[in-house]
Amino acid sequence: MSADQIVEELKSSASESVRKVLLKHGIPEPVLGVKIEHLKKIQKRIKSDYQLALDLYDTGIYDAMYLAGLIADDRRMTKRDLQKWARSATCSALCSYTVAWVAAGSQHGWELGLKWIDAKQERIAVAGWSTIGSMVGIMDDTELDLVTLKALIQRVQREIHNAPNDVRYAMNGFVIATGSYVESLTEFALQTARRTGQVTVDMGDTACKVPFAPDAIAKVQAKGRIGKKRSTAKC
Repeated sequence: MSADQIVEELKSSASESVRKVLLKHGIPEPVLGVKIEHLKKIQKRIKSDYQLALDLYDTGIYDAMYLAGLIADDRRMTKRDLQKWARSATCSALCSYTVAWVAAGSQHGWELGLKWIDAKQERIAVAGWSTIGSMVGIMDDTELDLVTLKALIQRVQREIHNAPNDVRYAMNGFVIATGSYVESLTEFALQTARRTGQVTVDMGDTACKVPFAPDAIAKVQAKGRIGKKRSTAKC
């Protein structure tokens, strides 16, 4: 199928009520309002398609761009592809999820993640922290640079309260992910998060709340799931 055909299918499945919710959460036009469950049905049918993912992302339609991330062949994504996706993302949500998930599954995630976190552009920095946060959830600890991860947790403590709004949310998510997925850093992440305190983020006109990192990690501990990895960052 072509990107145009997929977009027509998305239009037929769109809901005005879903579109309004997405707009309320800061997703800019053009957005159709397709439920994630329908996007996943298309993902299940297509599985992965490198070129189709690139074409869907190029439409600039939020729903199609999100779907692009679900069907992307992560290992075929080049640095140039990923940098283009990060630059052309229309909102922080795409950087937090779509770009980060695909970058994490690529061969370039660690390098780009570390580069992006230093970006002056808020969305690019969001993509960086989210990429590294996604990687700790899918990579074996023996493949991770634990020294750098520890230093990044310390950096979050120093910088998070003065960071741009969406970057604060991404940094907080990184600490939660590292504390939950990297057992050797769980206690360090907990202690550092407690010293950091509650992170405040303007969530707009929504009921969304910012997780308190120590509580979020503690919930994972209570379930006995510390260090349990995922097969993919995508969801």
